[in-house]
Amino acid sequence: MAKFALLFPGQGAQAVGMGKGFYDQFDEAKELYRSANRRLGFDVTALCFEGPAEALTRTETCQPALFVTSLAAFAAFKRVAPASLAPVAAAGLSLGELTALAAAQVFSFEDGCYLVKSRGEAMAECAARNHGAMLAVVGLAGDAVEAICWESGAAGANYNAQDQVVLSGTAEAIAKAEELAKQRGAKRAVKLDVAGAFHCALMQPAAEAFEQTLAKVQLRQPSFPVVSNVTGQPVQDPEEIRRLLVRQIVSPVLWEPSMRRIIQLGATYGIEFPPARVLTALLRRIDSSVKGLTVDEPKDFEKLSALMTQIIKS
Repeated sequence: MAKFALLFPGQGAQAVGMGKGFYDQFDEAKELYRSANRRLGFDVTALCFEGPAEALTRTETCQPALFVTSLAAFAAFKRVAPASLAPVAAAGLSLGELTALAAAQVFSFEDGCYLVKSRGEAMAECAARNHGAMLAVVGLAGDAVEAICWESGAAGANYNAQDQVVLSGTAEAIAKAEELAKQRGAKRAVKLDVAGAFHCALMQPAAEAFEQTLAKVQLRQPSFPVVSNVTGQPVQDPEEIRRLLVRQIVSPVLWEPSMRRIIQLGATYGIEFPPARVLTALLRRIDSSVKGLTVDEPKDFEKLSALMTQIIKS
């Protein structure tokens, strides 16, 4: 039986031009961009469609831009998909978790814009102070990566797949971790082009600031299960969602466990919303039996039509 999960990307997936096709063809998407411009206090529409790339990459603007783009595409998806279709679950990578929660109606779009703007600003400010770094390590077993963390002082930040972990920490810790990873046979050990050391203890001031922001927003139970980055499990209770969103900023993203949980819930397809380039590739690495479908442009809805028909018939 065909069942699907929704996947929403995080920081790093951004690209100039993202979302424009949905804006041009769907009034629902256009209204979200226009509403976001008012709510965010800057022209996120122009930033997404025209860049420049340097401005789109900045944490404080990138996070709102990704949030709006993914939800604009999701609004278009709801327009073309039969109303009876429902996902078995949703998940989002880091920032994408807030997008997933907005899609599940845990908070309004307007409140979501407020949350992601505040989150991005807090994380950018924290990153500017601590001058941390991140390192992607591919091709080492988990115990080898843990040993590198122990010896270098780095911390696991993203557990993306069996053989792909991102480390986070001070510049010195990451430099040492890179050296050790290469010595111990990693296929790749690459520093990421990011502003700071995300998802580790260096982000504690950002977590505290975001906690104050979250306290001002009403949260509701999700309309479908949303898997937490922190636990790799679906969370229903609004106050637990609130606590985990704060913890997420300083905790590793358990992406592989999250995907395995979604598969246990019955997902045979993962639909990745734009900018769609990372999560379906990771899904194939985690479990090749689960198909990944990307939605980057309105024309991509055509490849979903067969899946929708299959789900309705089943």
